[in-house]
Amino acid sequence: MNNNWIRSALMVVPMLVSTQVHSLSLSLTAPEGGKKPLTIERLVASPALAGTSPRGLKLSPDGRRATYLAPRKENQHFYDLWQMDITTGNKSLLLDADKLASGELSDEEKARRERQRIYGQGIMEYYWSQDSQAILIPASGQLYYFSLADNQARLLPIGDGFATDARLSPKGHYVSFVRDQNLFVLELATNKLTQLTQDGGGAIKNAMAEFVAQEEMDRMTGYWWAPNESAIAFTHVDESGVELVTRNEIYADGIKLTKQRYPYAGKANVDIALGVVEIKNKKIAWVELGKEKDIYLPRVKWLPDSQHLSYQWQSRDQQTLRLNVTELGQLNKSKTLLTETSDAWVNLNNSLKFLKGKEQFIWASERDGFNHLYLLNNQGKVIRQLTSGNWAVDELEFVDEKNGWVYFTGRKDTAIEKRLYRVPLAGGDIQAVSKRSGMHSVVFADSSPVYLDYFNSLNQPPQISLHDETGKKLNWVEANSVVQGHPLYDYFGLWQLPEFGELKADDGQSLIYRLFKPADFDPKKKYPVVVRVYGGPHAQLVVNSWSSHDYYTQYLLQQGYLVFQLDNRGSAHRGTEFEHVIYKKLGDAEVEDQKVGVDYLRSLPYVDANNIAIYGHSYGGYMALMSLFKAPNYFKAAISGAPVTDWSLYDTHYTERYLGHPESNAKGYEASSVMPYVKGYESGLLMYHGMADDNVLFENSTKVYKALQDEGKLFQMIDYPGSKHSMRGEKVKLHLYRSLTDFLDRQLK
Repeated sequence: MNNNWIRSALMVVPMLVSTQVHSLSLSLTAPEGGKKPLTIERLVASPALAGTSPRGLKLSPDGRRATYLAPRKENQHFYDLWQMDITTGNKSLLLDADKLASGELSDEEKARRERQRIYGQGIMEYYWSQDSQAILIPASGQLYYFSLADNQARLLPIGDGFATDARLSPKGHYVSFVRDQNLFVLELATNKLTQLTQDGGGAIKNAMAEFVAQEEMDRMTGYWWAPNESAIAFTHVDESGVELVTRNEIYADGIKLTKQRYPYAGKANVDIALGVVEIKNKKIAWVELGKEKDIYLPRVKWLPDSQHLSYQWQSRDQQTLRLNVTELGQLNKSKTLLTETSDAWVNLNNSLKFLKGKEQFIWASERDGFNHLYLLNNQGKVIRQLTSGNWAVDELEFVDEKNGWVYFTGRKDTAIEKRLYRVPLAGGDIQAVSKRSGMHSVVFADSSPVYLDYFNSLNQPPQISLHDETGKKLNWVEANSVVQGHPLYDYFGLWQLPEFGELKADDGQSLIYRLFKPADFDPKKKYPVVVRVYGGPHAQLVVNSWSSHDYYTQYLLQQGYLVFQLDNRGSAHRGTEFEHVIYKKLGDAEVEDQKVGVDYLRSLPYVDANNIAIYGHSYGGYMALMSLFKAPNYFKAAISGAPVTDWSLYDTHYTERYLGHPESNAKGYEASSVMPYVKGYESGLLMYHGMADDNVLFENSTKVYKALQDEGKLFQMIDYPGSKHSMRGEKVKLHLYRSLTDFLDRQLK
């Protein structure tokens, strides 16, 4: 076993500082390597500090190849397609991206990739054929069919225009895609191209996921193949009722006026319908979704028989979620298999699996306060609860019906690590499959419990390995060991690992934190502190994981700062009681919990209690503003990146989930906005925002700029022409990190 691996699990031991503080002791191997100081330039330059960090992991359906997208050494943002032979372990370049078309993406594809958080060039997506003999590769709106037999990528004759959301049909006979807001299929044997929908255009979108489905529901598509390839279920979206916003995207050389249908909180959503189109005759039939039209359609899935279609119906207030099933030929009738309800909101998940051998399915539910797996029959009756306890399942990963095992990732051993487990389908004890302490993301083969493990931890950049059903490692795909020659090695000797601990919120719930100390830490000195925060729901910062976001943390540590992070109430993987505290009022409990963290910091003899700053992006930017404005005696300075400042400016599905409808919770919206607290600001604020942000609109920041100016308050702002919400690009990152460092040095030193 590599010396850099984590060898043992978490242990909880008491700490003597306070009865309200406990430490979480991680048994970590200290990084070994050179002690070359980090520079801001090196944080963003190629090759990536994490080394070879592939993405797009897949196992071919026949289980003979592992495939992945690997970045080039000279450009960490350009990807080629690689393969590894499972039997021999030999790795080779499968397809050079230079052989494919390159060019400008369509606006629709740019927006889709922004929602998917896919960034880069070269090959960004690919799809295996069911017979494992070919791969479909989209490139710049064109589609390539790569045959492994002749090692050639054939350009498919799909006609003019930009193809998006392309994929192979389940049996590999067709390629489907969306163009000009309509659904097309190409029969591979004959090259016959068929347009399946006709009315797409303008406000009508066929087979496409609407904005909130992509951004908030984790649904990136609007169509689903029947397993036998006889039909496709698809969404028909009418955006005409959604407010049409003329948004200014400000670039360095001009202003682009962009019209966008943006569903502001409390205003109209799209009208959505669900249709089924037959491949042979293009006949379309529509599913009867019910009398209530102001709904969401977060999930659609075919049953194995290709005769029944399931869909999840979600109420506008997100307090009701129904799993419905309808039958071909009777789409005007649907049966509700189960209903989930909540006084706050029902979280969505991707853990639904209809079994092939029995009329049963597996479903994830938080009905007992934590996300757990249940086995039900196809009438919706619970047969047994498969997992239970005060911990959360992340996701159902694979069901081995033949051998009777259910594989899932979850937090059974600790909330700060994700591991792979399995439980008997017949019920019984849970077994840990992954052994190492850290974060495990897995990809299973289609028909066998062999899986790829994408592993990382605080002292190990991402590694990829192949494992059998018991967790035994069969081979490395990418060991990525930090040894001489690795991009990180020269710096790794100064890499700092954090201390983990627990504090208590005012309601007694546990708050987990991690504290990074400077590289040359001297307990007799006093250090300024940067509190790095996100704080929003469905996210977690305090984990035993590798993250490129921590590179800047490591840089700050080498500049003589302490860095502190605390996951406040409302954040993920801690159960509904922990999450639902924020319901109908944001920026309240979250700020109070961050104050608990600062109180703890002030108790430490090596903390300079008068020089504590808070820094966050997106919801973290909102948290930075709220914390500085509402608790100025806790924070001397704040950095707020791309913040939501007025929740009426954010989208329906996210905002109403936590705050309800503006008409029924006007006071909650007002109290959750940054604007009422502007008068509490004294000094020490830096704000930055991308001027082409289509997620958290630039208007969120300009409203605060104006309010602070009207109050005569001094602050700093940096706005980036052409940048979207995620602030991508080496030059942008370089300038941003330099600016943040300069600001922190002036404020805290």
